[in-house]
Amino acid sequence: MSSNSLVKLDDATKSNELIQLVSLMLADEEYGVEVLKVREIIRIPTITKMPNVPRHVEGIINLRGKVIPIISMRRRFGLMESEDSSQTRIIIMDVCGSLTGFIVDSVSEVIRIHSSEIQPPPSMVISGGVGQEFITGVFNHAERLLIIMDIDRMFSDEERDSFGEI
Repeated sequence: MSSNSLVKLDDATKSNELIQLVSLMLADEEYGVEVLKVREIIRIPTITKMPNVPRHVEGIINLRGKVIPIISMRRRFGLMESEDSSQTRIIIMDVCGSLTGFIVDSVSEVIRIHSSEIQPPPSMVISGGVGQEFITGVFNHAERLLIIMDIDRMFSDEERDSFGEI
């Protein structure tokens, strides 16, 4: 995990450091991920389907000679599927040292905030289900709540290992 991770909110809040987040939309909700995790943002290319992969794995793409697994964020979060639009993008991110693509409805902007502005997520959200520990905080952004995610904590060790096998 990177030393700049948002996971340690207590330490970050004390130092009040400036954090940059990439804002993305999924099913009319706004999420944020650390800008340092994002390698690039691309339009949807042809995705090659793979047999016997988890439902949320859309397939793979070839990005300048590298094979990248593509994850549907809507499926991963159990959200209703929708048709791709002209705003749909793939965010290529570094997840624990491996490049992985995530299909999102749109990418909005890069937001700069002070770590002291991040509120911890309600404990009900964190304990509410398996895999919710990747939600590291909430930020009030333009009268909307931005859900801050730690992308490294989104997948179990077994899931990350399976991406290497794809």
